[in-house]
Amino acid sequence: MIELEQATPPQHASPVSVVTSSSCTAAVPIEPAAVRAAAEPGSRRGWASVGALALGAFVIVMTETLPVGLLPQIADGLDVSLGLAGLMVLVPGFSAAVAAPLFFLRSGRFNRRSVILVLGLTVLVSNAVVAVAPNFVLVLIARVLFGATLGAFWTVVAPVGPKLVGPVGGTRAITIIAAGISGGTVVGLPAGQFLGNLVGWRLAFAFAAAATLLVVVAQAVVLPGIPPDGRTHLRDLVEVVTRRAARFGMAVGAVVFIGQFAAWTYITPFLLDHTHLSSGVISLLYIMYGCGGIVGSIVAGSLFKRGVIGSFAGAATVVAALLIGLACAGSLPWLAGLLLVLWGLFWGIVNPGTLVWILDAAPETPEAASAVNVTNLQVALAAGSGLGAILVSSTTLQMVFLTAGFIVLASGVLAAVAARFVTLARRE
Repeated sequence: MIELEQATPPQHASPVSVVTSSSCTAAVPIEPAAVRAAAEPGSRRGWASVGALALGAFVIVMTETLPVGLLPQIADGLDVSLGLAGLMVLVPGFSAAVAAPLFFLRSGRFNRRSVILVLGLTVLVSNAVVAVAPNFVLVLIARVLFGATLGAFWTVVAPVGPKLVGPVGGTRAITIIAAGISGGTVVGLPAGQFLGNLVGWRLAFAFAAAATLLVVVAQAVVLPGIPPDGRTHLRDLVEVVTRRAARFGMAVGAVVFIGQFAAWTYITPFLLDHTHLSSGVISLLYIMYGCGGIVGSIVAGSLFKRGVIGSFAGAATVVAALLIGLACAGSLPWLAGLLLVLWGLFWGIVNPGTLVWILDAAPETPEAASAVNVTNLQVALAAGSGLGAILVSSTTLQMVFLTAGFIVLASGVLAAVAARFVTLARRE
């Protein structure tokens, strides 16, 4: 007989209450009174705070992707090779993977509002340093700092969303924050190319610093005080990874990220060399891809009410079909554009699905689950980019996308298998 692993809290966990709605019943941790007072379901300030966190996600992802469109100019400006300049994109991922669990272990006594504001200011400093750095070493140090901030941000912010609006709106809050990821993608890639050509790469990072400052000010105005969970010990991290549901979630998330970023890392040369699109058209398609991701993230909130694992499996299978379609028919410009926009739409469902899965696998230790998820996905992202590089150097761009498609398909199959062995805590 197959044992279903329920996401029930251990004896030392926070008390839980059962929240019943028209569509599901959810077991969620009871928050301190100070948080509940500032996070009444449907309260305007609660949802405004979620929007401010989505803006924070927007700035984080914009900063992460901004160098992609600026690498040739950065390499020329700092007199380094293009390959060396590419470390600006690669290094933050490794830094985030290391920083997430370390930050989790050392941040237990700090109010989450203060933490979020400090992290925003750190992103501002990183962008400002890159804008004025006289050499590449200082640029790389600033990007390492940014990567550490990235890992800390996702460890704290995703679990905060449900606290701000209450458990009934928790999943929707997470997906709204995740929509900021797609928004950052909308701006980061095209803005890098556009601003780089218009004002140069240094001013592009200066603009990013100014945008970060505006977001931090908005967060300072609307975010309430958010006490920490008080569970930031090594045993909490271990407890997450020993749960069957969490292990399945980690495996599925790692596989889908490897496939996604093996392909996404090389989407620009694919569209240039294989589809023969102009850089202007590609920038427009990136915007459409990001807008599709925003729509997908918003739709995901409703889909996850019916089941996170099933929604993830279905969306991942569609992403796999789209990548395989690009490999087989990507030479047709109109079809490649359509497939790319749909890719963004369904990735907007897959991406938050990895986070909601791991949070619902360990609902009483959300920050520990989030820290584990950040490290897992950042390592997978780097592995996917590395796999893409190996395939590009040894085969063709079509083979990169074909391989990536089958890897993503494997994640969908694995999720379907997981649905037979585990069940997750349910929330609205």
